[in-house]
Amino acid sequence: MFRKVLIANRGEIALRVINACRELGVRTVAVYSEADRNSLHVRFADEAICIGPPRPTDSYLNVPAVISAAEIADVDAIHPGYGLLSENANFAEVCRASNIKFIGPPPEVTRLMGEKEKARQAMKKAKVPILPGSDGVLHTLEEALATAEQVGYPVILKAKAGGGGRGMRIVRTPEELPNLYHAAHAEAANAFGNGELYMEKFIENPRHIEFQVLADEHGNVVTLFERECSIQRRHQKLIEEAPSLQVSPKLREEIGRTLSRSLADIGYQNAGTIEFLMDPKGNLYFIEMNTRIQVEHPVTEAITGIDLVKAQLRIACGEKLSDILPPKLEIRGHAIECRINAEHPRKFTPSAGKITAFNVPGSNGVRVDTAQYAEGVVPPYYDSLIAKLIVHGKDRAEAMSRMERALGQFVVQGIDTSIPLHQEIFQDEEFRAGKFDTGFMERFLAKRNAAAK
Repeated sequence: MFRKVLIANRGEIALRVINACRELGVRTVAVYSEADRNSLHVRFADEAICIGPPRPTDSYLNVPAVISAAEIADVDAIHPGYGLLSENANFAEVCRASNIKFIGPPPEVTRLMGEKEKARQAMKKAKVPILPGSDGVLHTLEEALATAEQVGYPVILKAKAGGGGRGMRIVRTPEELPNLYHAAHAEAANAFGNGELYMEKFIENPRHIEFQVLADEHGNVVTLFERECSIQRRHQKLIEEAPSLQVSPKLREEIGRTLSRSLADIGYQNAGTIEFLMDPKGNLYFIEMNTRIQVEHPVTEAITGIDLVKAQLRIACGEKLSDILPPKLEIRGHAIECRINAEHPRKFTPSAGKITAFNVPGSNGVRVDTAQYAEGVVPPYYDSLIAKLIVHGKDRAEAMSRMERALGQFVVQGIDTSIPLHQEIFQDEEFRAGKFDTGFMERFLAKRNAAAK
């Protein structure tokens, strides 16, 4: 096992990695910006090093500063968490050149799966189902028009290097395509420094299903079942569940077998997530891979009993999956996660500031991952996620009841949070029945706005 690990992240995921390291007897080094000087990940790490001013580009995304901290602290490995540098293949290459183990896949694989169209073609070659679309990037508007005609409207334009809904446009008619093509190209170029686009058939109101995978450095790959991530607003997930109500045991087994084979073929290592869209007929289509731990990994931990972050560390140390995982993987009950964001529950505007009171719920089947506390400050420079509330029950009904109780006992004062929004969602009949898709939030907000008039 590693002697010392640097966590190249902040907030709840940094604290989550610290906890896993501590239980494995590994010393930890936190890096932090000037805005995070009093953060809990700084307090609970064995060592902490300031790497710059508050802006992420000057601190958490500053590769030379992170590597310098790792060398000063003489660490064996770096855990990138999620977001920030976690899917930066160049950063992984610098770690390798510095003789520091990057806890994640090799940079070549990260780069392959990070370029969405290349990932799409790799999955197609491995016989993972993909949506009809362009063969590679679109070079001209004329090519986009011809491809859309062949695929059939509606289609969706996506940024080759994109994420988070940026560089993405839904096109329903040939007349719309020119303006939307140029808008998507400009947005992608501005956001990612790469304006290249590709095209897929657009599925109206699909479900968003993702499969958790673990792969060791000996060619072994397993899937740890799926998560339902359809409750989203502007392509940002709000609520996740495991397992999905719509994935049958047969489909789960088929997709798991296909993914294990395809990821072994490309040399994938460590934790990752394969994301799919499910059409109304129950067919799954690959859309992208996240080559890191996910925000929503706790729901998989809840239904499997497997600590995914510890598994990441053990895999990076060269252990085999057969020594890390139980002989038989089984789904145990149902888990739900609510992302608690520092934002107004109706206006969706960010809410930075000082937390004057903070009480997290507890008792059987309730878990809270957070790095916040009373008198702590939510800075305005970073993602709005301040906590993850996870519940586990014997079935979805018990998990729902437990979540409603836990949301009512979660107290955050001094800033606005999304807790009231979650409470409203859990009262919605469509959500309670499990009959939702990625269009749920649009319908929910329309009903809420109509009721307020």
